[in-house]
Amino acid sequence: MKEIYVSVDIEASGPVPATYSMLSLGAAVVDDQKQTLYVEFRPTNDRFVPEAMKVVGRTLRDFAEKGRDPKEAMLAFRDWLTQVAKAGRPVFVGFNATFDWAFVNFYFHEHLGENPFGFGGIDIKSYYMGMSGCSWDDTRSSRIASDLKGSAPHTHNALDDAIEQAEMFRRMRKETTRKL
Repeated sequence: MKEIYVSVDIEASGPVPATYSMLSLGAAVVDDQKQTLYVEFRPTNDRFVPEAMKVVGRTLRDFAEKGRDPKEAMLAFRDWLTQVAKAGRPVFVGFNATFDWAFVNFYFHEHLGENPFGFGGIDIKSYYMGMSGCSWDDTRSSRIASDLKGSAPHTHNALDDAIEQAEMFRRMRKETTRKL
Protein backbone atom coordinates (compact mmCIF):
# COMPACT_ATOMS: atom_id res chain seq x y z
CA MET A 1 0.00 0.00 0.00
CA LYS A 2 1.36 3.42 -0.94
CA GLU A 3 2.41 5.62 1.96
CA ILE A 4 1.16 9.22 1.95
CA TYR A 5 3.38 11.34 4.18
CA VAL A 6 1.41 14.04 5.99
CA SER A 7 3.20 16.81 7.85
CA VAL A 8 1.24 17.79 10.95
CA ASP A 9 1.79 20.68 13.33
CA ILE A 10 -0.34 21.71 16.29
CA GLU A 11 -0.46 24.59 18.70
CA ALA A 12 -1.64 23.96 22.25
CA SER A 13 -2.32 25.77 25.51
CA GLY A 14 0.26 23.66 27.36
CA PRO A 15 2.58 20.65 27.18
CA VAL A 16 0.27 17.62 27.60
CA PRO A 17 -3.10 16.50 26.24
CA ALA A 18 -6.10 16.09 28.56
CA THR A 19 -4.62 18.67 30.96
CA TYR A 20 -4.31 21.31 28.21
CA SER A 21 -6.12 21.95 24.92
CA MET A 22 -5.11 21.59 21.31
CA LEU A 23 -5.90 24.98 19.80
CA SER A 24 -5.04 24.58 16.12
CA LEU A 25 -3.89 21.92 13.71
CA GLY A 26 -2.27 22.30 10.32
CA ALA A 27 -1.56 19.48 7.89
CA ALA A 28 0.13 19.34 4.49
CA VAL A 29 0.79 16.42 2.19
CA VAL A 30 4.58 16.21 1.96
CA ASP A 31 4.68 15.48 -1.77
CA ASP A 32 1.84 17.88 -2.67
CA GLN A 33 1.82 20.91 -0.38
CA LYS A 34 -1.23 22.32 -2.16
CA GLN A 35 -3.23 19.71 -0.27
CA THR A 36 -3.60 21.27 3.15
CA LEU A 37 -5.95 21.48 6.11
CA TYR A 38 -6.18 24.04 8.89
CA VAL A 39 -8.60 23.87 11.79
CA GLU A 40 -8.96 25.71 15.09
CA PHE A 41 -10.40 24.09 18.21
CA ARG A 42 -12.50 25.32 21.07
CA PRO A 43 -10.50 24.72 24.27
CA THR A 44 -11.65 21.75 26.34
CA ASN A 45 -10.90 23.58 29.59
CA ASP A 46 -9.51 26.89 30.83
CA ARG A 47 -5.99 25.69 31.66
CA PHE A 48 -3.02 27.24 29.94
CA VAL A 49 0.68 27.91 30.32
CA PRO A 50 1.38 31.61 29.72
CA GLU A 51 4.50 30.86 27.64
CA ALA A 52 2.48 28.54 25.37
CA MET A 53 -0.13 31.22 24.76
CA LYS A 54 2.62 33.74 24.04
CA VAL A 55 3.91 31.41 21.30
CA VAL A 56 0.40 31.01 19.88
CA GLY A 57 -0.13 34.78 19.97
CA ARG A 58 -3.81 34.60 20.84
CA THR A 59 -5.98 34.07 23.90
CA LEU A 60 -8.01 31.07 24.99
CA ARG A 61 -11.09 33.27 24.75
CA ASP A 62 -10.35 33.89 21.06
CA PHE A 63 -10.22 30.14 20.39
CA ALA A 64 -13.37 29.61 22.50
CA GLU A 65 -15.21 32.09 20.28
CA LYS A 66 -13.80 31.08 16.89
CA GLY A 67 -12.73 27.45 17.30
CA ARG A 68 -14.68 24.36 16.31
CA ASP A 69 -15.98 21.65 18.59
CA PRO A 70 -13.06 19.17 19.01
CA LYS A 71 -15.05 16.19 17.74
CA GLU A 72 -16.18 18.14 14.66
CA ALA A 73 -12.61 19.30 14.03
CA MET A 74 -11.21 15.77 14.31
CA LEU A 75 -13.94 14.46 11.98
CA ALA A 76 -12.87 17.09 9.45
CA PHE A 77 -9.23 16.01 9.84
CA ARG A 78 -10.11 12.32 9.47
CA ASP A 79 -12.23 13.01 6.37
CA TRP A 80 -9.45 15.13 4.84
CA LEU A 81 -6.90 12.33 5.52
CA THR A 82 -9.22 9.80 3.85
CA GLN A 83 -9.53 12.06 0.81
CA VAL A 84 -5.80 12.81 0.41
CA ALA A 85 -4.66 9.26 1.13
CA LYS A 86 -7.25 7.69 -1.19
CA ALA A 87 -6.03 4.09 -1.62
CA GLY A 88 -2.85 4.77 0.34
CA ARG A 89 -2.03 4.88 4.01
CA PRO A 90 -1.44 8.23 5.75
CA VAL A 91 1.83 8.45 7.68
CA PHE A 92 2.20 11.11 10.39
CA VAL A 93 5.27 13.36 10.01
CA GLY A 94 6.21 16.02 12.55
CA PHE A 95 9.07 18.16 13.75
CA ASN A 96 9.40 17.06 17.34
CA ALA A 97 6.64 14.62 16.50
CA THR A 98 6.36 13.37 20.06
CA PHE A 99 4.66 16.62 21.08
CA ASP A 100 2.29 16.97 18.12
CA TRP A 101 1.62 13.20 17.97
CA ALA A 102 0.57 13.11 21.63
CA PHE A 103 -2.19 15.67 21.06
CA VAL A 104 -3.35 14.28 17.71
CA ASN A 105 -3.44 10.69 18.97
CA PHE A 106 -5.27 11.70 22.17
CA TYR A 107 -7.84 13.81 20.33
CA PHE A 108 -8.51 11.11 17.72
CA HIS A 109 -9.05 8.46 20.40
CA GLU A 110 -10.94 10.75 22.76
CA HIS A 111 -13.35 12.05 20.12
CA LEU A 112 -13.48 9.38 17.39
CA GLY A 113 -12.27 6.20 19.10
CA GLU A 114 -9.45 5.55 16.62
CA ASN A 115 -6.49 7.18 14.93
CA PRO A 116 -6.25 6.88 11.11
CA PHE A 117 -2.46 7.17 11.38
CA GLY A 118 -2.32 3.98 13.43
CA PHE A 119 0.09 4.03 16.34
CA GLY A 120 3.22 5.77 15.12
CA GLY A 121 4.79 8.40 12.93
CA ILE A 122 8.03 9.89 11.69
CA ASP A 123 9.95 12.47 13.68
CA ILE A 124 11.90 14.83 11.40
CA LYS A 125 14.40 15.63 14.16
CA SER A 126 15.21 11.93 14.59
CA TYR A 127 15.36 11.47 10.82
CA TYR A 128 17.88 14.33 10.59
CA MET A 129 19.94 12.90 13.45
CA GLY A 130 20.11 9.56 11.65
CA MET A 131 21.01 10.99 8.27
CA SER A 132 23.60 13.47 9.56
CA GLY A 133 25.08 11.66 12.54
CA CYS A 134 24.65 14.82 14.65
CA SER A 135 23.81 15.00 18.36
CA TRP A 136 20.22 15.42 19.55
CA ASP A 137 21.00 19.01 20.56
CA ASP A 138 21.95 19.72 16.94
CA THR A 139 18.51 18.72 15.66
CA ARG A 140 17.02 22.07 16.63
CA SER A 141 15.71 23.89 13.57
CA SER A 142 18.24 26.69 14.07
CA ARG A 143 21.06 24.17 13.62
CA ILE A 144 19.74 22.19 10.66
CA ALA A 145 21.55 22.86 7.41
CA SER A 146 19.85 25.73 5.59
CA ASP A 147 19.67 23.84 2.28
CA LEU A 148 17.44 21.26 3.99
CA LYS A 149 15.09 23.77 5.61
CA GLY A 150 13.43 25.24 2.57
CA SER A 151 11.89 28.65 2.11
CA ALA A 152 8.61 28.46 4.03
CA PRO A 153 8.58 30.61 7.18
CA HIS A 154 8.22 29.32 10.75
CA THR A 155 5.40 31.46 12.16
CA HIS A 156 3.80 29.30 14.89
CA ASN A 157 0.70 29.18 12.72
CA ALA A 158 0.01 25.44 12.58
CA LEU A 159 -0.57 25.40 8.80
CA ASP A 160 2.48 27.54 7.97
CA ASP A 161 4.63 25.30 10.15
CA ALA A 162 3.18 22.09 8.68
CA ILE A 163 4.06 23.36 5.19
CA GLU A 164 7.57 24.32 6.37
CA GLN A 165 8.05 20.86 7.89
CA ALA A 166 6.75 19.13 4.76
CA GLU A 167 9.33 20.93 2.64
CA MET A 168 12.09 20.10 5.13
CA PHE A 169 11.17 16.40 5.23
CA ARG A 170 10.91 16.21 1.43
CA ARG A 171 14.39 17.72 1.08
CA MET A 172 15.84 15.37 3.70
CA ARG A 173 14.36 12.32 1.98
CA LYS A 174 15.75 13.50 -1.36
CA GLU A 175 19.21 14.01 0.17
CA THR A 176 19.11 10.60 1.87
CA THR A 177 18.04 8.90 -1.37
CA ARG A 178 20.94 10.55 -3.20
CA LYS A 179 23.42 9.13 -0.69
CA LEU A 180 22.09 5.58 -1.02
